[in-house]
Amino acid sequence: MFYNNAKRFLVGPAVNTIFRPWVKGLDNLPAEGAAILACNHLSFSDSVFIPVVIPRPVRFLAKNDYWKGRGISGRWNRWFFNATGQIPMDRSGGAASQNSLDNGVQSLLDGDLLGIYPEGTRSPDGRLYRGKLGVAQLALRAQVPVIPMALIGTDKVQPLDRNIPRIHRVGLIIGEPMRFDSFYGNVGDRFAQRAVTDQIMSQIMRLSGQEYVDVYASVVKQKLQAQKEAQKSK
Repeated sequence: MFYNNAKRFLVGPAVNTIFRPWVKGLDNLPAEGAAILACNHLSFSDSVFIPVVIPRPVRFLAKNDYWKGRGISGRWNRWFFNATGQIPMDRSGGAASQNSLDNGVQSLLDGDLLGIYPEGTRSPDGRLYRGKLGVAQLALRAQVPVIPMALIGTDKVQPLDRNIPRIHRVGLIIGEPMRFDSFYGNVGDRFAQRAVTDQIMSQIMRLSGQEYVDVYASVVKQKLQAQKEAQKSK
């Protein structure tokens, strides 16, 4: 109820008035039933724009840091993410990450639209980075279609180093559903998972027009952070 009311009366009108988002390919979304929405990730505000332009409710696998904050802002984040039905994603690996994916699979089995950013983190420079295998695990375990999507211009609204958004028009391009029936018998095969993930990233690249970099964005961020710290120590 909170999700629908916020979208209809608060967030939706504000976003549509200020940012005037455009969307292509809405007819590629299923009117009902589960699907994974796999999108590039350019900005913190991505998870605001997608629910506004997608007619059906979207649940996201969101990093669990949003549930761990302290003080008033921490309590607000926990309340908001729970009220809007988001699912905490532990990115530390191992059993913790697997439990998070289990919750995502259950959401799909319940018939939800599940949003995920296969890169695992925001792009540090506007390029598209290697996808992590979680999106393939979800698709193969739940046996649902993956709908590739591309956000356009959200990095202009809120770059990594900016907390207050700028006014800039943004867009969302929704691609045709992808099915991976031939891989359903290889759910636990990491080579199959990599093949599925790479196919998804290829479609996102085609839709977004981004340059593709075949390394993880998190690795690039770590290197950039190390360079900054080295500069400070000089």
